[in-house]
Amino acid sequence: MASIQNSLRIQGDDNLQSMIVGTVMRKVKSRTWKKQRYFRLQEDCMTIWYKSKKAGNTHSTFSVSDVEVVREGHQSEVLLSIADEFPPDRCFTLVFRGRRGNLDLVAESAEEAQSWIKGMRKLIENLENMGQKEKLDQWICDWFNKADKNKDGRMNFKEVQDLLKMMNVDMNEHHALRLFTMADKSRSGTLEDDEFVQFYKMLTQREDVLKVFQEYSSDGQKLSVQDLEEFLRHEQLESEGSQQRALELIDQYEPSETAKMLHAMSIDGFLMYLVSPDGSIFNPRHQSVYQDMTQPLSHYFISSSHNTYLLEDQLRGQSSVEGYIRALKRGCRCVEVDCWDGANGEPIVYHGHTFTSKILFKDVITAVGKYAFKVSQYPVILSIENHCSVEQQRTIAHHLSHILGDKLLRTTLDGHIADGLPSPEELKGKILLKGKKIGGLEASLNGAAEESIAGEVSDEDEVADIDEDHPHGDSMRRKGKKSKQRLSKELSDCVVYCKSVRFHSFKQSRLHSKFYEISSFTESKARKLIREAGADFVQHNARQLTRVYPSGLRTDSSNFNPQDMWNVGCQIVALNFQKAGVEMDLNDGLFSHNGRCGYVLKPEFMRSCQRKFEPDNPQDREGYRPVNLSIQAISGQQLPKVNIKEDSIVDPLVRVEIHGVPADQAKQETRYIDNNGFNPIWYETLQFTVHVPQLALVRFVVEDYDKTSKNDFVGQYTLPLSCIQQGYRHIHLLSKDGTSISPSSLFVRVRITDVA
Repeated sequence: MASIQNSLRIQGDDNLQSMIVGTVMRKVKSRTWKKQRYFRLQEDCMTIWYKSKKAGNTHSTFSVSDVEVVREGHQSEVLLSIADEFPPDRCFTLVFRGRRGNLDLVAESAEEAQSWIKGMRKLIENLENMGQKEKLDQWICDWFNKADKNKDGRMNFKEVQDLLKMMNVDMNEHHALRLFTMADKSRSGTLEDDEFVQFYKMLTQREDVLKVFQEYSSDGQKLSVQDLEEFLRHEQLESEGSQQRALELIDQYEPSETAKMLHAMSIDGFLMYLVSPDGSIFNPRHQSVYQDMTQPLSHYFISSSHNTYLLEDQLRGQSSVEGYIRALKRGCRCVEVDCWDGANGEPIVYHGHTFTSKILFKDVITAVGKYAFKVSQYPVILSIENHCSVEQQRTIAHHLSHILGDKLLRTTLDGHIADGLPSPEELKGKILLKGKKIGGLEASLNGAAEESIAGEVSDEDEVADIDEDHPHGDSMRRKGKKSKQRLSKELSDCVVYCKSVRFHSFKQSRLHSKFYEISSFTESKARKLIREAGADFVQHNARQLTRVYPSGLRTDSSNFNPQDMWNVGCQIVALNFQKAGVEMDLNDGLFSHNGRCGYVLKPEFMRSCQRKFEPDNPQDREGYRPVNLSIQAISGQQLPKVNIKEDSIVDPLVRVEIHGVPADQAKQETRYIDNNGFNPIWYETLQFTVHVPQLALVRFVVEDYDKTSKNDFVGQYTLPLSCIQQGYRHIHLLSKDGTSISPSSLFVRVRITDVA
């Protein structure tokens, strides 16, 4: 079992042994909040336990699987603020997945810091390299340790009953005792390592998978190569090289060496295949960059963040460079920087006219330079909201040039002006500035631009947005309308392919706009244009970039539905990445494919200025081919508890939502299953007609039914319809934060057919 593997792993590693013994370190939250805590690694090699030296028996834990990366030295704002107090070789930061805050630590010595840094990195690497079988062993071991309350290495029947409640299983005592007795081979009245594994296997036996297995097995015991080939061809619709594919799957997933020698797959191997990436609903071929990346920037949807510097709300929230690091590491390719005059001639970044905290512009640019191309080589757009004096604009330009160096695009790619935007491929490794510009590209290349120009230097104004959203709400107004300031030539020269301009009309843009000009719209203005001239908006976006951002009224950092904007081809749909919810699920879903590189090629019918696509009337489109989507929700596996009450067990239901053009917006749900979050069975089929499958996203949601109040969220998974693998598939659910809640999953059967 995993506990044996862990003890062997610990014995050979001094760092892990030191972590098991434990260490006193300072947990740091700010320059003034530094508290000593005792940290140690649990025997399972999966859990970090820590407690205050004064707080009696109270303690906290977190899982190694929650930690994304370990940063060494002063690599967070908090640790930088105490750099004069503690040397970098004693400091490190644990960065968690999702939106959870960092854990900044200071060890008593450089040696202790290194033990934890190297040890944590090794544990994270081991986790990432785990196969399906090892993950299952670890999962079983985790449950054993949770249930073994008296820590004697064995489990009595009372502990088993408590375990079932923890696992979301409502099982009558008689049935639980029968399973317990069957697993207790030693007749000791307790379950030890191997006996518990047997108990767990009986508990988790998948009748739904066995049913499919036996349907295709010639002898009911195994799948021969021919049986598996037939399953792949008829059910999974994988016809290419299916015999070779069947042999590869047996080799990869079959745990029995005897079955492998016979070129056969057992039920265990079949289940391993179905829960693997090959058996996932998401097509693994779409996990790397597979789209054409040589088309103009305007032909792509671009993952984009609004008020990137904020970690919380828009009025009093914390501003932090961590916002940029998190967004860029999620594949975001357009980040926003709100620049204001700061003390000592140094521009600052914060949400103007609010109580949000302030950070230095140069620190933001340093972080962007460092993290811009960690997860994607494709270009990053810096959307500069400039509220600075000319003097501090020059400082902004200086920092951009000196900190970013060659990464900053300062001129057109070949020194000439083309007739359209360059491609993501051509702009790899480059950072582009979006902002106001003196004159056009032509004047810049000829050296004919003025020294500075008076006018609006920022094209986003929260005050104007609030007035637009609340035309009669005078009380909502803050200071003045857009101010007229001078724009410095140095900052203007940093803008090449993303010159911000005010939008007048689609006709004016068609006749007079340059391809390198970009307009920004508040969500309400964009919706108005969609209602009045959807087809014109699509054609405009085939040639030029458009940015849409949330209303200034969204002080809680909530988001609008981005799908409405994608339906008309808006590329830069800026969302508050710090706010979890359905809108960010859709954003994560859209950008989950094409290597998560932050660029997704728009459908072919949205990339031409000549072709007409009206999102409200998709059937009028040339090449219109609707599809029927059939999803049979079969079962759920090991859904997490959502109610902290000990006796509460989930009553799960599955909802499938289609997000796309207005005609495709739909949702259907299954019935709920009473008191079973462990292995609920539905066998219910949900049917949808999708008119524009190229734009559709499919969101699977599991909720805990509550007849007296709003259902509780359990998990979700969102992906483009175009990335769905047909057949029997597992959906690996994500938390509200977008992080994995393994091994929670849904088992479904999917069919996509042309409408007759």
